Amino acid sequence: MPRAKSKLALLAVVASLLMAGTASAVDTMTSKDAPDLASVRAKIKAKSWASAVAELQELAATHQHADVYNLLGFSLRNMGDYGQARSFYFKALEFDPNHKGAHEYLGELYVKTGELDKARAMQAQLEKLCPNGCEELADLKKDIAEAAR
Repeated sequence: MPRAKSKLALLAVVASLLMAGTASAVDTMTSKDAPDLASVRAKIKAKSWASAVAELQELAATHQHADVYNLLGFSLRNMGDYGQARSFYFKALEFDPNHKGAHEYLGELYVKTGELDKARAMQAQLEKLCPNGCEELADLKKDIAEAAR
């Protein structure tokens, strides 16, 4: 019986490691249980922030998922509601502490609000999550460098 438990524990660790490396783009789904976000992404691409927020709020009522919260924060930030955006980024990170998009977007919010020390902390988190680099890290580094000039 102890041997079966150790095999199960090993499988759980391997599965979590495999899942941790699946998200590469900022708003890529981080797990298979995410709701369909295609409509929301289209609204975001069209910069229809209010429409995206309305749809995401409906989704958030029935789906507790880091991608929903992250995109809700992103849309709210683009509408200028930094306080609400911040709270949804925090919520995304509660559900998935390794969510690269939430780290990037929260870092970008910190840049916009002049909190460069906090933005750099998000950059440090992304450097841990992306030791070989990633789009989220590159984008945040660029924003911090531009703001520091």
